[in-house]
Amino acid sequence: MANIDVLDLGGKKVGSMELADEVFAPSEVNEGLVWEAVKHYRASLRQGTAATKNRKLVSGAGKKLWKQKGTGRARVGSIRSPLWRHGGTVHGPQPHSHDYAFPHKKVLGALRAVLAAKLQDGKLTVVDTLELKEPKAKLYRAALNTLDAKRTVLLVESGKELSPSVVLGSRNLANVELVLNNEVHPYDLLKHDRAIFSRAALESLQESLKKSVSKRKLAEKNAEVA
Repeated sequence: MANIDVLDLGGKKVGSMELADEVFAPSEVNEGLVWEAVKHYRASLRQGTAATKNRKLVSGAGKKLWKQKGTGRARVGSIRSPLWRHGGTVHGPQPHSHDYAFPHKKVLGALRAVLAAKLQDGKLTVVDTLELKEPKAKLYRAALNTLDAKRTVLLVESGKELSPSVVLGSRNLANVELVLNNEVHPYDLLKHDRAIFSRAALESLQESLKKSVSKRKLAEKNAEVA
């Protein structure tokens, strides 16, 4: 079982934390699973509002332009025909949701893979707390620079709701995003260069991921017995 240093926002070591092998020591990173999770997440973000006007929706009279036979011209029923300029569009896009069902177990598996990759790359930092004495953006910027988080940063806090002081201090910082530990997604970790977890947030997330691994192994064992 590996350990990771726990720092304060001044960059000083204040302790250490054990990392579960079930979460942070996979045999190999399942890149295909991570790709599936990211694809599903991005699909759910699509608005799906693209639309074209079909024959029913375009403007124009519905009167038949000339009689069916005897004119020597091609028969036509309406000026709104798709064959005509300004006519309706055939099989064009219509508003719809791009979201689709995706197993939650796969999301957790991708999350474990990305967390392990972040740890291997040295892009995962654990701090004892994300709160400062004063919720000022200048102080948070200085703290992030001290932690070598000068590019895009994902801050992960624990609890049922975000701390007001952390929100006030970080919301105006460019390229900094704050989320709860039960809302973090593999896409969030991949999108940001560095992830900074509070100790409580990582402990809670790690425990949830360990339980999911235990349930999966138990299900596989029962399937083998059956």
